[in-house]
Amino acid sequence: MRIFGDAGTRFQFALAAGLAAAAPLSAWAGASLAGGDRGTLLLLILGLYAAAATAIGGVLAWLWRRRWRAERSYFEQIREREERLKIALWASGEHFWDNDLIRNSAHVLSVEEPVEGGAGTIRTLRFANPELEVHPDDLPMVRQAMQAHIEGRAPMFVSEHRSRNRDGKWTWVRARGRAVARDALGRVTRVAGTARDISDRRDADRERRIASEVLRSMNEAVSVLDENFFFVAVNPAFSKTTGYTEDEAIGHSASMLDSPQHDAEFYREMREQVVREGHWVGEMWQRRKNGEDFLCSLESIRVDGAIDQRSLYVAVLSDITRAKRTEQELRLLANYDTLTNLPNRSLLSERLSQAIVNARREDSRIAVLFLDLDRFKDVNDSLGHATGDRILRAAAARLREVAPTGATVARLSGDEFTVVLEHLRDPEEGDRLAERIIHAFDAPLAIEDRREIIISPSIGISLYPDHAQVPTDLLKHADTAMYQAKAAGRRTYQRYTEQMEWELRQRATLSGALRKVLENGELRLVYQPRLSLRTGAITGVEALLRWEHPYLGLIPPNHFIPLAEESGMILPIGEWVMREACTTLRRWRQHGLGTLNMSVNVSALQLLRGDLPRYVAKVLADTGVPGERLELELTESVVMAKAAQAAQTMQALRDLGVRLAIDDFGTGYSSLAYLKRLPITTLKIDKAFIDDIAQNRDDKAITHSIIAMARTLGLYVVAEGVEHQAQARLLMEQHCDEIQGYWVARPLDPYRCLAFLRNWRSGVARFEPA
Repeated sequence: MRIFGDAGTRFQFALAAGLAAAAPLSAWAGASLAGGDRGTLLLLILGLYAAAATAIGGVLAWLWRRRWRAERSYFEQIREREERLKIALWASGEHFWDNDLIRNSAHVLSVEEPVEGGAGTIRTLRFANPELEVHPDDLPMVRQAMQAHIEGRAPMFVSEHRSRNRDGKWTWVRARGRAVARDALGRVTRVAGTARDISDRRDADRERRIASEVLRSMNEAVSVLDENFFFVAVNPAFSKTTGYTEDEAIGHSASMLDSPQHDAEFYREMREQVVREGHWVGEMWQRRKNGEDFLCSLESIRVDGAIDQRSLYVAVLSDITRAKRTEQELRLLANYDTLTNLPNRSLLSERLSQAIVNARREDSRIAVLFLDLDRFKDVNDSLGHATGDRILRAAAARLREVAPTGATVARLSGDEFTVVLEHLRDPEEGDRLAERIIHAFDAPLAIEDRREIIISPSIGISLYPDHAQVPTDLLKHADTAMYQAKAAGRRTYQRYTEQMEWELRQRATLSGALRKVLENGELRLVYQPRLSLRTGAITGVEALLRWEHPYLGLIPPNHFIPLAEESGMILPIGEWVMREACTTLRRWRQHGLGTLNMSVNVSALQLLRGDLPRYVAKVLADTGVPGERLELELTESVVMAKAAQAAQTMQALRDLGVRLAIDDFGTGYSSLAYLKRLPITTLKIDKAFIDDIAQNRDDKAITHSIIAMARTLGLYVVAEGVEHQAQARLLMEQHCDEIQGYWVARPLDPYRCLAFLRNWRSGVARFEPA
């Protein structure tokens, strides 16, 4: 009856008092009255009982109503407290948990998310073993934290761990709690507290950590600036790039990086664009702390509402100074020749294509000059590649000096250069430029300290639109014309004609046929006698090579010898010539011509690349020809180009007794200091000086000087190309030793030459041609 409290007590007291008052009256009535009085009295008693019962009923009704009101207030308070708890849990996003350590059980109160229009409900979950709801990897840490609080080592239980949610998935929670009950010994029996789902925060923290690590590890300099473009944060790469530490940068204006290579207006417009459009990207100059300017790639973006609804600006800066320098170097490598700094083939093609477009639009002409240095390969092989490179650089500089403004001067490869001349008024303008280039190379090229060299160019010319419409054809035709210029004697120019195409195809045909010339036995030697002006006797012959193709006929030496040198076939051909000439001389010696000398021409490849002394020694031994009866003729340019190496080989030949002659003397370049140290025995004056010796005073003077110089050096002199009696008479007067040419005899085959030698009678005094 405690439920009634004071009201129940009062109800019992009233009931007892009523019954107590009615009992004496009933007893008295039973004892004193009888008959009808007794019936009246009984009615009175019953009335009293009824009144008492009514009073008691009223009291009970009053008590019940009071109790109902109290219970309703109590439940209203419970519902209000429950609502408040629900609101608190729902608003805070937390769960209430109560852990009974004695029973090792727990229950958790949480609020289910209210559906639209609903209020949500409290949900209670009970766990027989709460540890099963903690992720196994996190359980040791949770136990340790709980134990520390239970033992009083921690004022609260605090833990961040993974717990199983309603769906059975693991989510991160942050639990906080305190001891709420203890036993008689003071041991903690219950711990209660709250837990909150922090998965989103953990993910956000993880993303921030990752972003922070990425930011710190980035090679690019990253900075965050406020709305006034003052630094808020910077990463280590920023300090490494700019030289400013984090403390030196934060709180200072970004203008401290501005470079004087841009005016202030540039930076102002850039920042205004970032504010206005939210983005800016481009390249600019910045200045480091040490005052050094560097080129950078900068991208800046606006981040709206980052802090207190204010905008921040993130700038990502990359130092591209070295990259730009490398890019420029690569562009130079891709478009310019590294040796001469002239445009290369790639850039030439690009410029030539653009020139054709302009010429087509303007209805004008273009001249393409294809230039090749004469005998450069011999010079490069003899003097060495380092000297060859110096010659190419000097030649490139000479071309730039001669070429008019606006012309493109390019190096294609090796010693091949090209000049593109635009806006031609007439076709002859290209010819005039070619003449100027050739004359410009008459002056020596300075290749090193106080050392000069003379080298001539051969030039081919093609015209747009006369000869071709595209760059490749223009270059091909100019190249074809250049080869014709070389065939015409070098140091000249040729303009392209269709006839040259036929000649070029013929050249390709000859080059292919030349590879089988020895196998097919198509070579033969002819011999041209040499006459002594002092004795009138035939002292020797020069072996001259001829090629007679079964279908192409007789091919001149000046057509196939250059091809043999280019292809390397000159080495086996030269060996064949040497053996054939000595074999012929052996047969003649057997016919009584024991004092006859044999002259054989030697190429640059034979002298500088082949083992010439060993091969000559073997041929002399095989044929039985004495070494002093063999004379090897070397061109002046080959000997002088690499004099030291040539001198060593020549001395080995002289040790065999072989005589050595400088052929075509006067047409190359000579150093008397080297010439007098070379073991040569003979100088052969080139035909070019003999042709007009009787009419041209200069040629006469040159010839006289060569003969005089040779006598001073103790050398024998032979004049080539003597075709008239007047030439022979003049050379005799100048004390020339021997002559060779049509006036003495034409080149003869071995049998006719043997007959000529046997039938020769001295007739020098009469100067009668044979």
